[in-house]
Amino acid sequence: MSCASATLVVWTSGWLHGLAAADDVLDALHTWAEQHEVVADDDGTATALDLPGPDEAPVGPALLLAALRRAGATSARLALPIPGDVRGLGGKGPLSTCALRSGEALVIPSVHVGLVPKIVADGVMRWTVFDLPSSNGLEHIPIGEAEHGLGAALREATAALASLDVAKHRPNVRKEIADLAAANSALPWPAAMPPRALRVLQRAAEVDAILSVARSDAPGGAMSASAMSARTDALKPVSEAVRRARCAAIDEAVRVLADSGAGRH
Repeated sequence: MSCASATLVVWTSGWLHGLAAADDVLDALHTWAEQHEVVADDDGTATALDLPGPDEAPVGPALLLAALRRAGATSARLALPIPGDVRGLGGKGPLSTCALRSGEALVIPSVHVGLVPKIVADGVMRWTVFDLPSSNGLEHIPIGEAEHGLGAALREATAALASLDVAKHRPNVRKEIADLAAANSALPWPAAMPPRALRVLQRAAEVDAILSVARSDAPGGAMSASAMSARTDALKPVSEAVRRARCAAIDEAVRVLADSGAGRH
């Protein structure tokens, strides 16, 4: 599934480069929750960006955008950490710990901050702003390489689905996958979003839908521990390809938006 951090990365980058209005950013966030709020994790970050600290009432995301503009933010990057890989999140610390728990984050190296979203109440998503000591290690993945890897992953996922015999136990599996993929890819993006990035995100949504169905299939709840372990091992490289592809597509979108914005000045 795509994530709120990807939405904020792309729309904020578009806004910073004059390709979107602040209201466009806020509207795009409504896909993930009716209400969004922002708070800094520590007093130092709060002071630096003029945002509320951990013991103060949160503010809306419009004030976050204003703070990033004042601080001189240029662009953002998506991080999708997993156990054993928290590159680009400044090493062990509050940001990487929280991002790992959430499975997502965005980092803004130019102002040394990272943000992690979390649903804190029904219809309310809170963005916590953390200090980012360093973004070293956040891998740049060429979109062509990610797209190729995703194609191979799609073949692996399809083969895994067949070997797990999912269709035999779930006769509507094709429709289930199609519905999941459509839901995962039905997100608003800026008009200047590059077609190649959109294509890779769409393909990632399709592969992720296959993964979701394959992971959830346990006919009669009788799958043995060894079979479950074999399934996890078979799907792990596919999941990694999806993660890499999403990061590469978002990176490409940010690059193109920055170039498009520069061409307008």
